[in-house]
Amino acid sequence: MQNKFLIFIFYITFLFNSNLLSNEENKTLKVGLLAPLSGPYSEIGNSLLYSLQLALEEIDDKNVLIIPRDSGYNNKEKLATAINEIKSSGAKIIIGPTTHEEFNDVELYRDLIFISLSNIKPEFSNNIISIGVSLESQLNALTKFLNKQKKTKTIIMYPKNEYLELIEKKIKNLDLKNIKTFTYSPNPEILTGEIEVLTNYSQRKRSLELRKKMFEDKEDEQSIKELERLEQLYTLGGVNFDSVIIIDFGNNLKSVLTSLVYTDVNQNDILFTTINQWFDESIFYENTIKNLFYPSVNYKEFKKYNNKYFKRFKIYPNEITILAYDALGLIYYAWKKNGEINSVNDFLFKNKIKGKIGTFSFKDGKVSQELDIYKIENNKFIKF
Repeated sequence: MQNKFLIFIFYITFLFNSNLLSNEENKTLKVGLLAPLSGPYSEIGNSLLYSLQLALEEIDDKNVLIIPRDSGYNNKEKLATAINEIKSSGAKIIIGPTTHEEFNDVELYRDLIFISLSNIKPEFSNNIISIGVSLESQLNALTKFLNKQKKTKTIIMYPKNEYLELIEKKIKNLDLKNIKTFTYSPNPEILTGEIEVLTNYSQRKRSLELRKKMFEDKEDEQSIKELERLEQLYTLGGVNFDSVIIIDFGNNLKSVLTSLVYTDVNQNDILFTTINQWFDESIFYENTIKNLFYPSVNYKEFKKYNNKYFKRFKIYPNEITILAYDALGLIYYAWKKNGEINSVNDFLFKNKIKGKIGTFSFKDGKVSQELDIYKIENNKFIKF
């Protein structure tokens, strides 16, 4: 089994470039790749390899070499071996690691530059640049959108989980105006009760019952019509916010949305927004949600990339791989522009850089993305 795996790695390396043994070192851009090519996350690793193959084909420069190595997952020894092998090959820049948890390990290699796909830390470090779609970029896009919609009472909602402190720190650093926060339990049974408190559901329900009683014994036409109108309602009175930003995804996000609808939050008046969607079509089946807005990468480019990937490899890519595609394009741009790459400072471009996921900005030692706002409506993703 091990021999087959080694043969696979050799094949991929050979496929990426047939002139790997070229002596023209000064004219060659060598880029390492740290990916989980074995173990439970090997599917992601292979998807990253295929994505870089597509990027190489588009760049169409035989002087660009990819050196992939298996970094495993949460395996310090395998990660160190992979980095040292890439370094020994002459590469000074590496795509990876994929997770923020490995940053402390790669920071030890000060003579190397790492372009990480993580979205946790958009600030440049000594030798790491993260190009993942950060929470900061998403919140900035959403707050601009809500301001344009003239929403002034926004609540940011997020779960009480292992990311709680990180989210709160990022929100504090952004210094957002007219924003309140609300934390909730990831347990759906507890969540509903917490949303009821947030929306003052019990009081609004009682207000409706009291209002209905005022007209129950009256027989004039106006009172009858008013009672008929009240019978169509579930609660009476509004909530004390006009928009929500839900920092969650998957089934947890759906539970929050369902609880908001259950507590009769009027979707015509209250804007529902979220993050981290990557065009997840399963949200289409949440029939209670009329409109949901979120910031994301460019949908047309994302769809075009997926179709191109499928046509080439007969499978669909992991969503994170489009970041690797852009990472190689970004590295190539810096290399052609500067003639060489010596430090993260070579990526402090004055101009904005357009990639597959959207437009990058590199200012004040920080990476940010200019994201589009999309609306989920009638089982479609519509650019707003």
